[in-house]
Amino acid sequence: MVIEPVAHIENDYKDKFAVPRQSGIANIKSKIVFEEQYASPNAVKELDGFSHIWLIWGFSKNIREEHSLTVRPPRLGGNKRVGVFASRSPFRPNNLGLSCVKLDKIEYDEKGRPYLKVSGADLIDGTPIYDIKPYIKFTDSHEDAVSGFVETSEFSMLKVEMPEELLSIIPEDKREALITILENDPRPAYQEDESRIYGFNYAGYEIKFTVKNDILEVKEIYGTED
Repeated sequence: MVIEPVAHIENDYKDKFAVPRQSGIANIKSKIVFEEQYASPNAVKELDGFSHIWLIWGFSKNIREEHSLTVRPPRLGGNKRVGVFASRSPFRPNNLGLSCVKLDKIEYDEKGRPYLKVSGADLIDGTPIYDIKPYIKFTDSHEDAVSGFVETSEFSMLKVEMPEELLSIIPEDKREALITILENDPRPAYQEDESRIYGFNYAGYEIKFTVKNDILEVKEIYGTED
């Protein structure tokens, strides 16, 4: 079976470095743009009756020809290995991801083609989307579900220290999402060098920071076109 994208996503995640490890963590706004053959009102008829949707998408920045049967989840500190099918690692046989996002609104361009406004995506800008399905709460939500090592492993949030003069550089409507990204520690799980300055691109700005004693200190923010 050969699958082709039905859409792609557009948002402020320009680097895979800082993208949240799960959907719903950061309330970043995204736009889902359909490929030409699917950009019809008929394709989204009745979709506006659903509050959330599932996205099946491709890890387009993590293509590998060879795959391991075990991976090292960041949740476990990047050291302990688990089976690839017991994880959501991007390094898997078919490089497919699954995310649940909030459907904020269906809008239409000047030619009457639909596009989706969504919140909480964990996809980098330009990521191909292979399918979209409605989230159905009475089948997709299970109150008695058990989440394995995710429940038994501790994931500590970082305290973010950012001078007001740096925060003010970021547009006001993008600040909350940025702080959430930083609080969830965007560093690779195996890197804990307190002297290292990390950086990533968000919403057209380069964010530079260090981490020491669970405190993330933003050192510099500048526009990528500066």
